[in-house]
Amino acid sequence: MSFNGHSIIQAIRLRAVQWAAFFLLIPGLVGAQPATGSAAQPPAAGAPAAAAAQVQSPESPCSPAILGSPYIPVDSWVYPAMWRLYALGYGDTVFLGERPWTRARVAHVLEEAAARLEDADTRKDSAADQAQSIYEAVSRELRPDTEGPCGPHQGSARIESVYTIARGISGTPLEDSYHLGQTVMNDYGRPYENGFNNYSGISGYATAGRFALYVRGEFQGAPSAAGYSPALYQALATVDDTVNPVTGVAYPNQTTIPEGPLAAISDGRLLEAYFSFQYLNHVFSFGKQDQWLSPAQGGSFAYSNNAQNIYGFEINRIEPLHIPLLSRLTGPFRYEFLLGALRGHQLMPNPLFTGDTVTQPNVIAPGDPWVHVEKISFRPTENVEFGFERTVIWGGEGHSPVTIGNFLRSFFSASSPTGGGVKNGREDPGARFGAFDFSYRLPFVRKWLTLYSDSEVHDDVSPISAPRRAAVRPGLYLSHLPGVARLDVRVEAASTAPAAVDKGTNVFGRFMYWEGIERQGYTNQGQIFGDWIGREAKGGQAWVTYHLSGSGWVQVSARNQKAASEFIPGTYTNTTASCTVLSPCTTPGGTTLNDIDFQAAKRIGRDFEVHGSFTFERWKAPIYLPGQQTVTATSIQLIWRPQRKVSF
Repeated sequence: MSFNGHSIIQAIRLRAVQWAAFFLLIPGLVGAQPATGSAAQPPAAGAPAAAAAQVQSPESPCSPAILGSPYIPVDSWVYPAMWRLYALGYGDTVFLGERPWTRARVAHVLEEAAARLEDADTRKDSAADQAQSIYEAVSRELRPDTEGPCGPHQGSARIESVYTIARGISGTPLEDSYHLGQTVMNDYGRPYENGFNNYSGISGYATAGRFALYVRGEFQGAPSAAGYSPALYQALATVDDTVNPVTGVAYPNQTTIPEGPLAAISDGRLLEAYFSFQYLNHVFSFGKQDQWLSPAQGGSFAYSNNAQNIYGFEINRIEPLHIPLLSRLTGPFRYEFLLGALRGHQLMPNPLFTGDTVTQPNVIAPGDPWVHVEKISFRPTENVEFGFERTVIWGGEGHSPVTIGNFLRSFFSASSPTGGGVKNGREDPGARFGAFDFSYRLPFVRKWLTLYSDSEVHDDVSPISAPRRAAVRPGLYLSHLPGVARLDVRVEAASTAPAAVDKGTNVFGRFMYWEGIERQGYTNQGQIFGDWIGREAKGGQAWVTYHLSGSGWVQVSARNQKAASEFIPGTYTNTTASCTVLSPCTTPGGTTLNDIDFQAAKRIGRDFEVHGSFTFERWKAPIYLPGQQTVTATSIQLIWRPQRKVSF
């Protein structure tokens, strides 16, 4: 690797070391402690001496700072349950905007909730009664991790779950988050088509001292399908500007456009597989693991499980951190860093490139770029949480080599590069996105209503500095209804079509989740790894849930998505290489999707769960199929969760 001896690179290196020292060493040097409340205050006057001694004593061999603990997958029922526990007024140290959580972390939140539940009257307080039900259900789920011997050299292994999902689909489903939409979203990029689909898998983990190993793999089967026609493939490539500028023909094998015919799938896949090491309440992990960086339930702009997980390296502060003096202002906080390689981005050479990056980019689109994600979240009070996040897609075959120098350039870049020579060549800092989210239990109705929002901008520092250029997903959650404590209601809206975006330069889907160099955008293996709402679209979701128990429910939900008519063409006509972002080349079209979904989940005995769902969907996409299309999807999932743990 060559850095040309620039002194600025040396300065960047020094700054990187300083950041690492802050994140990893300062907590120990200043005596920072994991927060056990909104401000991690010392025991109150009159508290038992044993409690005070426990706060001051060194960490035991069974402390979470010492023992490794695997993450809970983000599609687990534990997350909506813990969300509701918080909204009911318990579990105040949970961080809704940074998931997943380790099993040990959830156990700590339950410990804090238990202390408050002991003082509550569950017979008179409906919120406390529901919180008690959640506490008992999640405690049962975590029991294998909280029972049995522990120690710095103690190990254990457990099968977490064995499951099968049978999904039957009638009609033509949508499976294109980058353009027309998705019938099934937030599902790890699993394949699905008209007919019978099946996903059968197993998950398990082993821990030994500070180390943990987690694996979740499954067999996936889906029928063959017609896919998109060559004409539709060409039209959507024109929208993305991924056509050869000389021939006007779309580059082949673009995973973001499912051109037919699509072969039947019968394959094995690892959904998650990582090895982790825990030190000073930080988890250092390598491999493939979940992320969900938003308090919202329906989607996450920065990162979700809508696409396949990436292989990468992550540093995650799993326990809230309290630093004296600083945390008086910010409260306890958490942070994480992720670095990994995206897949499914096709290298598209630029035949017009002659070596001068001032006038031409060196590629139309690079192959398989990398991504790094940073987030920090604060909880200044028990009722407020907010977080800042940054995602950068950088490097890639044919465009910019993946080196330490280029990584640091993208990591510290805070402004758009001046001159095409930088953006078009090897020193491109990448496609940069900034996110902001918050949650707030509203005054006077703390145990009833929680307001929250997720937002993201492209090529701006933060949605706070450019709110009119931001994609937004606001939401409101009612944790229970008067007289019907088992019923909750949640609503969310979503938009990636900011009002202030200049329609002369940034329409036709070429703003959110798209970039002039990274034209296959915010995707991994063809699907958006952010919010399923997609590019230049608006919509929303609503859920009404009746809770049978802490882990069982019956739910009705509705969803709407509408892509802009300027983004998705109405016809194939005039889709040539002359199409530029400054002049529309196709007639207006757009898409509309509406569905209603019915779900139920029930625990049977101690070890078995049954989940069922039925979705009725109608969609219109004139460029794909004429008229209104009807799709139904029926899913049944059987899960066995053995409680046995093998210690060694």
